Amino acid sequence: HVQLVESGGGSVQAGGSLRLSCAASGYTYSSYCMAWFRQAPGKEREGVAAIYTGGGSTYYEDSVKGRFTVSYDSARNTVYLQMDNLKPVDSAVYYCAKALVCPRYGPDWLIQAKYHYWGQGTQVTV
Repeated sequence: HVQLVESGGGSVQAGGSLRLSCAASGYTYSSYCMAWFRQAPGKEREGVAAIYTGGGSTYYEDSVKGRFTVSYDSARNTVYLQMDNLKPVDSAVYYCAKALVCPRYGPDWLIQAKYHYWGQGTQVTV
């Protein structure tokens, strides 16, 4: 079965950087949509970045554009979220997710209902 395991969270000062990893296993098809979501206490889960592993297309939520970068390493079957210039508002539990079928490119890529497999989450504190 599909497994997603996040790592790389932690505490960092404002302006610092972290890189989250999401190791995927349990399926063989190589092209799919993966996304990073986050949930702060008392707030709804929101999508921040997504990638199509088959071609490398990406999509970002406006508040993280220019600061976060999502990437995919096919050799490791791992999706990364490089987070630079972190701000206190970025503090949240971050989750990676995989879609059964890639949504239409655009804002749909950041809708959690479009994703069917989820990791356990990793805490980021700024």
